[in-house]
Amino acid sequence: MRLRALLDTDALGLRLLGGTDELDRAVRGVMTTDLKDPSRYLSGGELVLTGLAWRHDPADTEPFVRILATAGVAALAAGEAELASVPDDLVEACAKHRLPLFAVNEQVAFAKITEHVVRQVSGERAGDLAAVVDRHRRLMTSGPTGGGPDVVLDLLGSDLDLRAWVLSPTGRPVAGRAGELTAPVAAALAAEHLAAARTDRRAPHRVAVGGTTYSLFPVRSSGRGAGQAPRDIRESVLSDWVLAVDADAGDWPEERLDLLRGVTQLIAVERDRRDAARTVRRRLAQEVLELVQAGAAPAEIAARLRVAAPVLLPGLGSAPHWQVVVARVEWEGGDVDAGPVTQSLLEEILVDPSASGAEPSDRIAVAHAGGEAIALVPLPSVPADDDEGEQGLHADSLLETVRDPLSAGLSDDGRLTLGVSAAVHSAEGLRGALEEARHARRVAAARPGRVCAAGHQELASHVLLLPFVPDDVRRAFTARLLDPLRDYDLRHRAELIPTLEAFLDCDGSWTRCAARLHLHVNTLRYRVGRIEQLTGRDLSRLEDKLDFFLALRMS
Repeated sequence: MRLRALLDTDALGLRLLGGTDELDRAVRGVMTTDLKDPSRYLSGGELVLTGLAWRHDPADTEPFVRILATAGVAALAAGEAELASVPDDLVEACAKHRLPLFAVNEQVAFAKITEHVVRQVSGERAGDLAAVVDRHRRLMTSGPTGGGPDVVLDLLGSDLDLRAWVLSPTGRPVAGRAGELTAPVAAALAAEHLAAARTDRRAPHRVAVGGTTYSLFPVRSSGRGAGQAPRDIRESVLSDWVLAVDADAGDWPEERLDLLRGVTQLIAVERDRRDAARTVRRRLAQEVLELVQAGAAPAEIAARLRVAAPVLLPGLGSAPHWQVVVARVEWEGGDVDAGPVTQSLLEEILVDPSASGAEPSDRIAVAHAGGEAIALVPLPSVPADDDEGEQGLHADSLLETVRDPLSAGLSDDGRLTLGVSAAVHSAEGLRGALEEARHARRVAAARPGRVCAAGHQELASHVLLLPFVPDDVRRAFTARLLDPLRDYDLRHRAELIPTLEAFLDCDGSWTRCAARLHLHVNTLRYRVGRIEQLTGRDLSRLEDKLDFFLALRMS
């Protein structure tokens, strides 16, 4: 489509501020951004929509416009909601670089313009592909009865013979035909998507999993919310959906690639609906947790819980038990706002891995503050013969199916740690549950690995103390006890460290340890003697056994 066609559509609320001579430029797509440098996401021919949040002073304007002009975008459309009007310095910079400039009325959502451009561009390029987008647009905009993203995936299959699925960042199917994509393949695709996103490679990402080539298209937020685009990919990578297509897009014409990108923009409408639906639950969680942390009276907290229960437990009344889960995503450097992405990620982690669809987590309330996300999880029923310590969520199983995809997204500079409290019966127990979950998360943080969790059961163990030992003390302690054994193993291949671990695991039993290691007892005695000689310790003494045990745990 041509730029001048946009001005002929009054419903788009566009007003031309400059570039009258350039209105015959072709528009090949649309992009919403408030990044100071969006060049890595531009391929040329886009109508760029911006809310101007990148502009802190007039000096920011010229570099931004120069980047767009260099990338070959068709035009820039600036929203008037942020600054009430488009600033003169932006008008002048666009005139200097011969970049057409439109003002967008504050009453018009960017999503409306995006939808219009995608529909028009698709219609001009390929009739069959445009039919998919147009039919889906009508179904999506008709409300929840339109069928959501499943409808467009069905149309991709029927009209273009493309099998496709929408996956969460953990690999859980959000949309697509159930059973056609196995859980291991979905998790592997999510991992490939997150790894590719961290390298800033341009989509689609083509990957081979299980002998099949898939093309992965990221699904990012649409509408006005997209005006708050992240300054750093790490602010959103762990929360983005992905459209996985069972096809190799390497030889696709640009028209078909553009259409699939347009499809992801339409699917993003459903993503925005999901986030909007979670707003009430998030606010309820925030209110309850603020009361808990402020030390409010239990009666006040209980009253707030009674308000929250009908929203969190529709049709079930009240919850006799609650659990608290605390999570934190930390990036090296500490300059990335991880609170919102941790909140979104924790909502996803707490969904049953076997659940599918865009909104199966309608009984989870997650708030975020100070870089951590806190989930208030109601337990509507507990079997009468169930052991209280065993009911509800378990830290070991929460991360079981999501560890590999999230590790790929965290790459080599991020960590996710998570702590789970025991179930509590009333408002009086929530403060203790919150502190318990935070302590458990610190225990998880003391462990190696990119994705770690700990539960309340572990807080009665010595491991509770380990996270609070300073790093330099831990290193000195373990080096003093274990470095002589490691050096000896390296030189002689003697396996003293594995022998020490097995000896302690067998509670110092010579026969059981020898049987486990498939050694003669005399050989075992020789190795233990060598350990004692190198370290100056006596493994018959409880104190020395305990020191070795802690050193192995801290290493």
